[in-house]
Amino acid sequence: MANNLDKKSCKPYDSIHSDVKEYYGKRLQSSSDLKTNACVPSAKPIPAYVRKALAGVHPDVTSRYYGCGLVVPESMEACRVLDLGCGSGRDCYMLSQLVGETGHITGIDMTEDQLAVARKYIDYHMEMFGYKKPNVDFVQGYIEALQEAGLQEGFYDIVISNCVVNLSPDKTKVLKEAYRVLKDGGELYFSDVYSSSRLPEDVMSHKVLWGECLGGALWWEDLIQLAHNVGFSTPRLVTASVITVENPELEKLLDGYKFVSATYRLFRVPKPSSEEKCLVIYDGGITGSEETLEFDAQHTFKVDEVMEVSAELANILRSSRFASEFTFQPPGAPRSPCCAKPQAVSSNPFELVEQLGSATLSPNTGGCCGAQESCCK
Repeated sequence: MANNLDKKSCKPYDSIHSDVKEYYGKRLQSSSDLKTNACVPSAKPIPAYVRKALAGVHPDVTSRYYGCGLVVPESMEACRVLDLGCGSGRDCYMLSQLVGETGHITGIDMTEDQLAVARKYIDYHMEMFGYKKPNVDFVQGYIEALQEAGLQEGFYDIVISNCVVNLSPDKTKVLKEAYRVLKDGGELYFSDVYSSSRLPEDVMSHKVLWGECLGGALWWEDLIQLAHNVGFSTPRLVTASVITVENPELEKLLDGYKFVSATYRLFRVPKPSSEEKCLVIYDGGITGSEETLEFDAQHTFKVDEVMEVSAELANILRSSRFASEFTFQPPGAPRSPCCAKPQAVSSNPFELVEQLGSATLSPNTGGCCGAQESCCK
């Protein structure tokens, strides 16, 4: 299965890496040079604390940002974070503020020109943030070869990536390396471009389409299989946005294939020992999510409200950095019929986009509790 998932081009990997380096190091000098709109804004409103962090990033860094989503997982204080394909460092400097001075952000990228911009502004940002010593560093290397770049096993709490995995000729190696460097309970939280089906060779071998994050896009169902093959939990879809190419020449080449930008979260946790559903209560202790925690497209936890979750999600919450943020009902405890339920949304990002656009999502508080008082507490 892995060979099918990674058969993205007849070109040698070194050739693809060289093409991408040239595209992002030489051809693109700012986001205005892109030939499609694959770098779409986040589908979700940006929280105020994230907008504040983004405002603290130097304009020269932001101008060379080519991401396709918002990679800001919750509960990041004091975490060690690795950014795969960090580019000019926008997300690294944004997250530097969210992990705080006791946390650390490492960015890795293969493109020298992008890293030169990122490194140029380390002192600027540390002074602006009021840090005595840098909590950010940048490493040159390939996201398929983190060990060769000196990144140690089981070191990071979170791995992020923003519209970069599609540029890799070997997605299996990318996910395997991310899994290797994560601690037990760690998370891979990333935005990327996905296709509506597997792409033909003429699309995958087109330099501009690959550089524009379309030619190397995975079919979204292949991501699910790939994650399971590597050992991750089932990818949890957070949000999705439609990508419209709006370039007649490239649209003709794509001939009906559709694309979305989607954000997923994958966890390095053991398989659950039981298939029994669990009741959980969010305690409201996460900065920026004091009232509600939008964990994924299906689950929005309200503070002090009981919600029924699957065995897999309960296991993720128990085994990750979120363990201290929830109260778990003991196995075998009596269940109330009025607890909150997950939203009835699709795990298919293309269907999720349609559901979000038509505003037909089912409420996730489908019980008997009133707005002012919850019988589930």
